[in-house]
Amino acid sequence: MKIDLLVTNVNVYNVYLKRFITGNAAIKNGRFLYIGARGTETFEAAKVIDGAGKYMIPGLVDIHLHIESTMVTPKTFSHGLIKNGVTTIVSEPHEMANVFGVEGVKEMIHASEGCTADILYAIPSSVPATPLETTGGEIDLVDIDELLQDERVICLGEIMNSVDVLRDPECKTNRILNHVRTNYPQLVIEGHTPKKLVDLELARFMFAGVDSDHTEQAVDSMRDRLANGMFLEIQEKSMTPDIMNVLIHEDVAELFCFITDDVMADTFVQNGHLNHLVKKAISMGMTPERAIYAATYTPARRMRLYDRGAIAPNKIADFVLLSDIEQFQIEAVFKHGRLAYEAGAAYEQERGERQFPPHFYKSVQLAALTGDDFRVAVEAVDGEHTCRVMEVINGTTNTNELHEQVRVENGVLNWQDSPYGLIATFERYGKNGNRAYGLITGNTIKHGAIATTYSHDNHNLLVVGHSPEDMALASNTVIADQGGFCVVKDGKVLAHIPLPVGGILSEEPFEEFGQAVKQLREAMESLGYEHYNPIMSLCTHSLPVSPALKLTDLGLIDVHAGQVVPLIVGID
Repeated sequence: MKIDLLVTNVNVYNVYLKRFITGNAAIKNGRFLYIGARGTETFEAAKVIDGAGKYMIPGLVDIHLHIESTMVTPKTFSHGLIKNGVTTIVSEPHEMANVFGVEGVKEMIHASEGCTADILYAIPSSVPATPLETTGGEIDLVDIDELLQDERVICLGEIMNSVDVLRDPECKTNRILNHVRTNYPQLVIEGHTPKKLVDLELARFMFAGVDSDHTEQAVDSMRDRLANGMFLEIQEKSMTPDIMNVLIHEDVAELFCFITDDVMADTFVQNGHLNHLVKKAISMGMTPERAIYAATYTPARRMRLYDRGAIAPNKIADFVLLSDIEQFQIEAVFKHGRLAYEAGAAYEQERGERQFPPHFYKSVQLAALTGDDFRVAVEAVDGEHTCRVMEVINGTTNTNELHEQVRVENGVLNWQDSPYGLIATFERYGKNGNRAYGLITGNTIKHGAIATTYSHDNHNLLVVGHSPEDMALASNTVIADQGGFCVVKDGKVLAHIPLPVGGILSEEPFEEFGQAVKQLREAMESLGYEHYNPIMSLCTHSLPVSPALKLTDLGLIDVHAGQVVPLIVGID
């Protein structure tokens, strides 16, 4: 029997039995034909590979991530995925959708054509995430219908606005949920389910159609989710000892998988991708068989990708060869039965041409700023006033709301002489010219300034700092670059990364961009930022679905209440 590839003497991971079985694997036309004891006496292979006792596992499947979080193009992202054994992903491009609406989603899909990894897509369901921000685009019912005509679109992306889902039957999110459940009853619906949703509120959220969660977990609320049959997508920040203890010792293998969600380019280059989480799970006591299961079979089944996630007859021949199962040491990666990456062999990414329409490189419609733009005028009498202060906390992207005393002089908030920094945001799409201000403290910078147009999810210009002049310089550098990041101290630019595609993506090659992000992270830390992920921490200061106090162009947002609140307590 003629076949394309025969891999002999290899330990094949069987997802159905959850164990390794020594044997051979025959591949034809990009799919597995046979796994078992038969070898060259049965098959006439165009190529034979001696597995030499290595471990063969399915290509890893990551069903919840945002390519834009790595701030690179799909082509660059795919290049990084393959060397880390990830062969299929489901990306939700709600960052690009917030900038360009449905056109942004379609252009991300178009940019994925020809990538080695299979890049499938979720429809952004929450664009904008709430009505409490100005974005460049939005997604509504007509856009959902249009996108679902593309076979690469396989689910409805994370439902983020749980507050409105539960309190307002007529809100946009409920209209979307009702539309999808009525017209596309088989479509998978992904969820963003805050820890505070438990008991009846959790049940109501699930009753609305949301049956998964990828957010930061806590043991009690996680047990509540599992008991109700909610599917959990575990990202690294939820891989704490107490969470892992439940996943290791409870019979819940069918109810969770590992996902990356947001990966910074420097950690992607240095640590890897989904393979890093599998390796970490093993190091925390999960058996390799169980950890692999949660990165292959359960995510594929969750997304109804029944043609992958397993090594079995007629499944797509995406697989990884490992030399060390405990260390998860990747030796080679195959896509559709063809070698895509081999350790020790050349694996370089060529610098490509522009991949997006011309207007995607001209999305920042904002004039240059001056120090006066960081002068905070308030309608309050002179004297000490109680102000809301955003407290940044290491270990989470959530913030606290503090109430602290700050002096008002001649109708201006004297934040420069207070212990607090200033956070400001400027609408950058040329729609309304909105701007808003707040105070910030905690594990953030202690001097200098940082500016970025990569600010979840609205991607307006976000600036934090302790000097109006430094804040203006950082802002103007980003504006001149048509988007990006800039770190400034004492009038000097310490690091800046242009993100010219929609103000949120770079077209630089994987390794080079990873090094630039590493320098950016170090520059932020040099200003006193103390956080496990300072870039993501900063970027979520404007995310009005992430507790507790955030800032959009409409003002300070009390996330739990779902409303704008004044900077000075008691003054509307």
